[in-house]
Amino acid sequence: MDIETKLELIKQVGEEILTEEELVNLLKTKEHPIAYDGFEPSGDIHIAQGILRTININKMIKAGIKFKMLVADWHAWANNKMGGDLEKIQTVGKYLIEVWRKCGMDLKNIDFLWANDFVKEPEYWKKVMQVARHSTVQRIIRTGQIMGRKEGEMQQASQILYPCMQCADIFHLKADITQLGMDQRKVNVLARELGHSLGFWKPVVISHHMLVGLGEPPKEHDEDRILKLKMSKTNPDRAIFMNDSEEEISRKIGKAPCPAKIVEENPMLEYSKYLVFEKFNTIEIKRAEKFGGDLVIENYAELEKLYREGKIHPADLKNAVAYYINEMVNPVREAFNKDEKLKKLHETIKGFEVTR
Repeated sequence: MDIETKLELIKQVGEEILTEEELVNLLKTKEHPIAYDGFEPSGDIHIAQGILRTININKMIKAGIKFKMLVADWHAWANNKMGGDLEKIQTVGKYLIEVWRKCGMDLKNIDFLWANDFVKEPEYWKKVMQVARHSTVQRIIRTGQIMGRKEGEMQQASQILYPCMQCADIFHLKADITQLGMDQRKVNVLARELGHSLGFWKPVVISHHMLVGLGEPPKEHDEDRILKLKMSKTNPDRAIFMNDSEEEISRKIGKAPCPAKIVEENPMLEYSKYLVFEKFNTIEIKRAEKFGGDLVIENYAELEKLYREGKIHPADLKNAVAYYINEMVNPVREAFNKDEKLKKLHETIKGFEVTR
């Protein structure tokens, strides 16, 4: 695959790339660059983490990227997830990996690594200390978005440690690229700023789009808007989970906002663009004959145009999106229903209290 084709694939993932010039140079000089992705095991997994992450990682792998995926169990512990119970956090980590396996993530090109193993290495803590020594407390607090928190919600001393660890992770994993969501941007920029001064390198940052949740968009247009918009498991009715039933998916989507002729921050349009059209070649909108009959749409641009013009009713779009999302979730749901070990694993983590 030539450089231009690889770049095009990666740009489909990256809503922002820091910087495209550095990425091109990396692709020219290294056949299989290493990308870092990390996840905090903090409860059940929704479609943004399950389906969208699978789509993005598989595209990057197709472009020749090798992944090191960090199970950030100690980070979740520092962030008081699952009530601060490390054993429960690690159980959730195992569950997430199994969901991605059933989602079709290309696991043969991914190394899953656990922070629990890193912490036994003095060299890791040296990197964490270097990051901390070269950062002010205020600078670290400003990265709170990576934990799903506003600056004022940084209350525990352990939460100061978290960004220092995540920044150090990039260098400990010898990652050329960080491939995370836009909500992780601040700590990735910190790594770029500190890299050379710490004797390391400046990683390329590829930040993917954050899928919006099913709630009403916030009125405030502040720097924390991304946290308020994104799909979050702390409000189950505003997220679609990978083991939700068909009825649950339809119910949640039925309650969700979908303002007529509005495409910005509209979850139904977002799911169509970032999920449905990635899996299906067309979307069929089922309609009664008196409303124009069934409509087959071949690409997202056409869907957006028709919706903006008011030629597709919100209820019809909701019904279509619910159908296709259910089709994408169904293989995972069926696998967990049929396999007794997976079923027990899911039942176990469903019994855990999700904490912020």
